[in-house]
Amino acid sequence: MRIGFFELEGWEKSAIENQLAGSELFLTGDKITELEIPEKRDFEVISVFVNSRISAKVLDAFPNLKYIVTRSTGYDHIDLAECKKRDISVSFVPGYGDNTVAEFTFGLLDNLTRKIYSGIDKIKETGSFNLAGLRGTDLAGKTLGVIGAGRIGKKIIKISKGFEMNVIASDPFPDEKASAELGFEYVSFENLLKQSDVITFHCLYTPQTHHLINKNNINLIKPGAYLVNTARGGLIETEALVSALNQGILAGAALDVLEEEGETKDELAYLTSGHPKEEELRTLLLNHELIRMPNVLITPHNAFNSQEALQRILSTSMDSIASFIKGAVINSVPELK
Repeated sequence: MRIGFFELEGWEKSAIENQLAGSELFLTGDKITELEIPEKRDFEVISVFVNSRISAKVLDAFPNLKYIVTRSTGYDHIDLAECKKRDISVSFVPGYGDNTVAEFTFGLLDNLTRKIYSGIDKIKETGSFNLAGLRGTDLAGKTLGVIGAGRIGKKIIKISKGFEMNVIASDPFPDEKASAELGFEYVSFENLLKQSDVITFHCLYTPQTHHLINKNNINLIKPGAYLVNTARGGLIETEALVSALNQGILAGAALDVLEEEGETKDELAYLTSGHPKEEELRTLLLNHELIRMPNVLITPHNAFNSQEALQRILSTSMDSIASFIKGAVINSVPELK
């Protein structure tokens, strides 16, 4: 079987060659987008990461494609509707690093509420040990609002108990057993916004969750709350977020993901790709405003990035491909089951 792996690091290549030795392999660190389509296109299987964009136009370039494996939990970078039309199966990584993402989330939250990065930066830049501007706020006794109480959300809740936080959650599929065992309460999304001192996102990005927080509901947020997003940028309307930070509705935000994140990473390619959409350009400019704000921390989509998590991601992805070679699709995205 002809299999193409994209967006690989060097250490991954030897593991893939060992496990899939009987297949014709193409291994590269390059991503796939409409502007970056490889010369070799006869693959039956491709495996990508989150920086690739598998659109209808990209799918047109791979006439033999039967199966896509994304080495990620999110899969909004793949046009599932087109895959369904073309009878292309798609698998993802349902769980690889519940603790990995949860630990990173609390690292961001601690940095945000206690201004740790600002303190380190002040000493490095000026050598000053002056505490002016570095007073933070405790987490103990505060209410944490968890949007999406799945595997990662539950790990967040467990960690929060060590900080003596009160926890509420919003999820379309409440797990009452977990609620009783972990000591948290399910509330409506609107009440979560009103009651939370800290809001953290741990849900999938789908058409239904696009702009969960937007200009119509952001004023419901408890004044002075903090917001953390290590899920997907499109869950939050960027214009509404910038407005809430400027108005003081939010005391600060820590973001590992941004709306139009790919365009922000590679602006030159985006701006010279044809006719950028006005809405996307506006979001791009607003992302730069977020980057400049002193009460906003932005990291480069790094929450997943531990050695242990990456090994689990690769192992799960290769298991999916090995199963497909034998005739069975595992770890299928829910929309295509």
